[in-house]
Amino acid sequence: MALVKDLLAYRNTHPVCVSPNDTVLHALQVMAQENIGAVLVVEGHKVLGIFTERDYARKGEIAGRTAAHTLVKEMMTSELISVTPKTSLEECLKLMQTYHIRHLPVVDGERVIGILSMRDVMEAVLKERESEIVGLENYIIGSSFQM
Repeated sequence: MALVKDLLAYRNTHPVCVSPNDTVLHALQVMAQENIGAVLVVEGHKVLGIFTERDYARKGEIAGRTAAHTLVKEMMTSELISVTPKTSLEECLKLMQTYHIRHLPVVDGERVIGILSMRDVMEAVLKERESEIVGLENYIIGSSFQM
């Protein structure tokens, strides 16, 4: 069973962060530059929340706020569900499904070491399952099992 630490080692990425006092426009520019859908909101070494494309879609222009004049802290999601490097990818999927979220910060102690998207986790789980299927097929083909 694959763990978060395995996926992080494979991806070798760093969490992208913004300040709660940055404008939403700045956060959107960072997300566009990095080609990602979420940034962590940090102050010093403390994670205060997450800002996602969904936050902007639901709390931005539709609510009468402009990206250039609104601070990230006014739109971010502050209630975070996070995982550790030892969390299984299956558990990550369950958390995402249960809480209807698409991003999971990865914390080691009090330090954030990464962030996983639903796509990252799904691709890794599917790859693991495909590998298991190939292993089982090879076992069956190599055995004396006859149909």
